[in-house]
Amino acid sequence: MTSCRYLLLLLSVGVSAVEIQRPRGVPLSKRQFYEEGKPFTCLDGSRTIPFDRVNDDYCDCQDGSDEPGTAACPNGSFHCTNAGFRPGFIPSSRINDGICDCCDTTDEYNSGAACQNTCREMGRKERESLQKIAEITKEGFLLKQQLIQEAKRGLDDKKAKHADIEVSKKDLDRTVEALRTVKETAEQPEKEAKERHLKAWEDQKAVVNMEKDKAKMAEVFLELDDDADGFVSVAELLSHSELDSDSEDSFTEAEAQGLMGGVDNVDPVAFESVWNNIKEKYKSEANADPPAPVETPPEEIREPESDNDSEQYPDEDIPEEEEDEDEEDEDDDSEDRDYKSPPTTQTQEKKADDDDEGTMPPYDQETQNLIDAAQKARDAFDKAEKALLEVDDQIKSLEKEISFDLGPSAEFAYLYSQCYELTTSEYIYRLCPFNRVSQKPKFGGSETNLGSWGHWAGPEDNIYAMMKYEHGTGCWQGPNRSTTIKLTCGKETVLVSTSEPSRCEYLMEFISPAVCQEPPNLDSELHGHTEL
Repeated sequence: MTSCRYLLLLLSVGVSAVEIQRPRGVPLSKRQFYEEGKPFTCLDGSRTIPFDRVNDDYCDCQDGSDEPGTAACPNGSFHCTNAGFRPGFIPSSRINDGICDCCDTTDEYNSGAACQNTCREMGRKERESLQKIAEITKEGFLLKQQLIQEAKRGLDDKKAKHADIEVSKKDLDRTVEALRTVKETAEQPEKEAKERHLKAWEDQKAVVNMEKDKAKMAEVFLELDDDADGFVSVAELLSHSELDSDSEDSFTEAEAQGLMGGVDNVDPVAFESVWNNIKEKYKSEANADPPAPVETPPEEIREPESDNDSEQYPDEDIPEEEEDEDEEDEDDDSEDRDYKSPPTTQTQEKKADDDDEGTMPPYDQETQNLIDAAQKARDAFDKAEKALLEVDDQIKSLEKEISFDLGPSAEFAYLYSQCYELTTSEYIYRLCPFNRVSQKPKFGGSETNLGSWGHWAGPEDNIYAMMKYEHGTGCWQGPNRSTTIKLTCGKETVLVSTSEPSRCEYLMEFISPAVCQEPPNLDSELHGHTEL
């Protein structure tokens, strides 16, 4: 076979050298499919060809597997050995195209391109980079172990605090119930004393109102007794048309006699029953409303005839005296508009009655002492009940934190109740792990909710590699905002970047030692790319 079709490699095994022969462009992992002297079967199983047609610069297999070292097949791939660096694959179309794709130059074996083998230098740089990553990962992992220990101590402290608060809650429950009994016991005599005081005041008002009613009745009797004969007659009652029961027709003698109890006249004693019938409608003559002013019909108001109807004064030529008169008329009109009719007699009388009744008198000393004692019991109960509610809130908060998924070993516990910010040219982004994400304009403006804590969202084999925040502020004619947090291993805890790959869907990178995994063996990692 020609040198362009085969690659002879020496692989050191201990102190011996083993010559491995395989067609150009074939990785060691597929060497067993290319056995010289035996027919070659295309890797897709489509056909079998003589072995001398492998790498003959003619594509026989549909999958291109018969030409791993030439550009004959458009869908073929070439394996770069890249000794000293990482092996890799390139499309067959790049073989001998004059551009060095493989760092070991094996893809340009027949193009005449002046390629230099840069694999060792690239391997050195990659090893340095891997070394730095390994050091960061190692330090981050050590910090993670500290965070786990701190989380364990914190969890133990929270559980102990929870147990203590539960004990104090039981004590508070008993205290609240005892104070409730004291309060209810103190409120019963307070209630009874207040009711007695109120009843005494209402009885007193009833006596006063009764006396006032009798005085008013006597006053009205004298007012109705026009002839002063000591009797009120039907004729005298007819003078008060406001007593008409139906208010539709005129106040008739029969209606008046009905109010009089069917008799023609009554004396002061019998007038009491009449008074009960008329006192709601009766209007005293002494307080009767003044007659309404008689308005002159508009058609009767006539303007003085002008000597010359066709020559009226223009507005700007009106004499000053007439202008003054017009202003006075306007003032009169304004006064008429501002005038309000005085309150009716009944309104005045009701207000006077209310003023006479006044406010309820202060409690006597015994009642006041009962009120003070009940209030003291209420204050003590309210204080204890408030303390109990605060304890309930503490218990709920602790139970939520204790049960919250903060990682397999609670390594993310230190992020709970913390917030981290990232400032860009336009916005200040704020991440509060397990709570919410927000965005605020850098130079002033309202805050926008980019999502509230939803769930861990990493892949099945590493679910704690991502966080999902959902149901943020809705976009204009779009969905609610949401944010995905990508967690990266590092020695610090910092929010490092943010982007909006899709409308209203944000992506942020957050560095934390809590996400660092135990670093692999560095020598194994650095020497894992030696396949030839």
